Amino acid sequence: RLAPDARLNPHRSVLGTGNYDVNVIMAALQSLGLAAVWWDKRRSLERLVLGQIVGFILNVPSHVSLGFVALPLRRKHWLAVRQLGGTYYNLDSKLRAPARIGGEAELRAFLRDFLAQGLCEVFLVVPRAVEEAGAWLSPE
Repeated sequence: RLAPDARLNPHRSVLGTGNYDVNVIMAALQSLGLAAVWWDKRRSLERLVLGQIVGFILNVPSHVSLGFVALPLRRKHWLAVRQLGGTYYNLDSKLRAPARIGGEAELRAFLRDFLAQGLCEVFLVVPRAVEEAGAWLSPE
């Protein structure tokens, strides 16, 4: 739908291994009444209004492997973080099961650790009304 006239899908890896670009994620969220808001790394994570945020999507560097052999290559990988019952979980598809992050303080530390690695992008998943009002960010 994003590239109806394209012979090859410009929004995913040419190898056909997934690795979709952010436009696919944004379109999928939009179809659910949600939006992806890019997080500016220069801001303090303390300014996040976590009660207004449905979840997080991170684009992080990831090692490439063939079976058990790790290659000296890195490519970008998407992972999601979601809260359930007051606890945040890392829903990375490369994990065997969701990994418990913890509460709000642990979530901020988790995000801070990924952002400190560099080459990481964080997107907030919020309802459209929250995006439009900017209610995901507390005033300075």
